[in-house]
Amino acid sequence: MGPARTETTQHERTSAGPGAGVALRSETGTTRIADGVVAKIAGLAARDIPGVHSMGTGMARRVGQLRSLMPGTTDGSEASQGVSVEVGEREAAIDLDIVTYYGQSIVDIADAVRRNVTGQVEGMTGLKVKEVNIHVDDIFVEGEQEAQPQRVQ
Repeated sequence: MGPARTETTQHERTSAGPGAGVALRSETGTTRIADGVVAKIAGLAARDIPGVHSMGTGMARRVGQLRSLMPGTTDGSEASQGVSVEVGEREAAIDLDIVTYYGQSIVDIADAVRRNVTGQVEGMTGLKVKEVNIHVDDIFVEGEQEAQPQRVQ
């Protein structure tokens, strides 16, 4: 058996401009992770939690509803709706706007969202999540219909 191979990984911010992401350098190459990827991971992880009805501020949710009605607009941008990230060399800070269901503990939902987002982002990217700030923008009441955009037939 040969000697155990150790590999060091370094994180460094790319200088290609905003949204360029973080570069993970190792002995065998470089991996670049865009800020949008971190935002998408965080958004999907937040939506996985029971009690999260939707994400984004009121206007963003309405625009998202309208976009979903247009043919050919399945670009995945809804996954990062309501998510803002700041990605540094080794760390990330995440801000989330969520809507919860009436009657459920907002504190419990926020704690579960924070744990899941932190675990998913750290596990998938290797970045240390320093903070996950959650803003509960609204609560959804069952039976209360959201204003759905009407589609012309």
